[in-house]
Amino acid sequence: MNLKSGCAIAVLVCTGAFSATVCAAGQKTTSYSPVNITVPFAETMAKMKSEKAAVMKKHTALLQERYDLRNAPASGVSMTRGKPVQEGTRVKLAPGMTWDKLGAMSPAEIKAQGVFPKGFLPLPHPNHPEGGMVFPKFHIDEILKQTGRDLTRFDLDFDLPDHFLAEFPPAIFLNTRTDLGDVSKGRVVTTDNYFEIFDGILNPKQLEGLRLLVTPFPQQQFNATDDRRSERLSLGVTCFDCHVNGHTNGTTHLVGDIRPQEFRHRLDTPTLRGVNIQLLFGSQRALKSIEDFTEFEQRAAYFDGDPVIATKKGVNVLERGSQVHFMSEFMSILGFPPAEKLDIYGMLDPSKATEQELRGQELFMGKAKCAVCHPAPYYTDNSMHDLKTERFFKPQMINGRMASADGPIKTFPLRGIKESPPYLHDGRLLTLEDVVEFFNVIQGLKLTGQEKKDIVAFMRTL
Repeated sequence: MNLKSGCAIAVLVCTGAFSATVCAAGQKTTSYSPVNITVPFAETMAKMKSEKAAVMKKHTALLQERYDLRNAPASGVSMTRGKPVQEGTRVKLAPGMTWDKLGAMSPAEIKAQGVFPKGFLPLPHPNHPEGGMVFPKFHIDEILKQTGRDLTRFDLDFDLPDHFLAEFPPAIFLNTRTDLGDVSKGRVVTTDNYFEIFDGILNPKQLEGLRLLVTPFPQQQFNATDDRRSERLSLGVTCFDCHVNGHTNGTTHLVGDIRPQEFRHRLDTPTLRGVNIQLLFGSQRALKSIEDFTEFEQRAAYFDGDPVIATKKGVNVLERGSQVHFMSEFMSILGFPPAEKLDIYGMLDPSKATEQELRGQELFMGKAKCAVCHPAPYYTDNSMHDLKTERFFKPQMINGRMASADGPIKTFPLRGIKESPPYLHDGRLLTLEDVVEFFNVIQGLKLTGQEKKDIVAFMRTL
């Protein structure tokens, strides 16, 4: 190892996911992870297993402090396959504070009084200093049943309750065959069934692209080296382990493009539905096509942006002219869920919408300024915007995550938004009501209670 002994001692046990390590006193922070692991794997695993309960207890306490985590579904509102949509503002306020009072305050007043809701602050990874992909248990169980691959981590569990995540399995809609409706028919697409489900629907290029999307390849925490977080040697993960059925299961990770570790953003896996209408890709939107994203995802995101570690663990280098093209062609036909109340321009049909939904649309396009960044028909401007949330709070360390400026964040499409919880780039907002309260404060909109409800009603139609 090209590390001084003081630094080596600090990092040898928590090896793989550390991409920036603060060394002993007097030694500089480094952008590089250790490569040559000298601590036996069994020793590392035993240590992390023994620490797991305390790590998860601390993070669970953070979630409970921030949010109302009860299961409280909205009446008559569900996702495509019937999973209820959660209702109500779940972010907790400071003692004595109300949403109306908070919405009337200036950023300087909120910052000075320290009343910015903790649920509006950046959300840490379940173990931010360690990081890495963490999958919900329902996905782990299904993949183990179908393929024999175990995506369990011995050091961490997924953190958010299932009722705040997208339905599982999610529906699949194809732009090329809208007549078929949900092509998945309630199945999780894997190597075990992709051919049976899609033969005769896709062309040969798309079918091969889908095969690659459900094929496991080595990743930072799931691989065959002594630097992994799975008990058994692993074939790796698939694109569809996070983007299950071309949608999302809420799997979390840390972005690979920021150092040091405490400044890395938690990443909430975005849906791939409607990816064909998007123009920016990657956690900092440096990639400009689906092909770029497909080619570099496994080289970068899979390995925390570390090409040396990628080489060690077995990076899968995709061939641009065929494999990348095939995968991209399939992803490009993944469609949004049907929105029966929208017309061809992405606006509400007055003959189908309720009065509340129509009021919400008017507010969305007007007073609430949502459409400045989220214009119809797909409700994205394919750009990036900096909300400057740091105006509202003092920089602070939260369970290993330095909460400071978020910086420019991509405008995600809002079509089908009720099916893609949680919200914001790091999943810090659990419901659409939380989203509306967040932007009411950040933008200084001064919306009334009824106006907030109307906007939520409109967004549920998208």
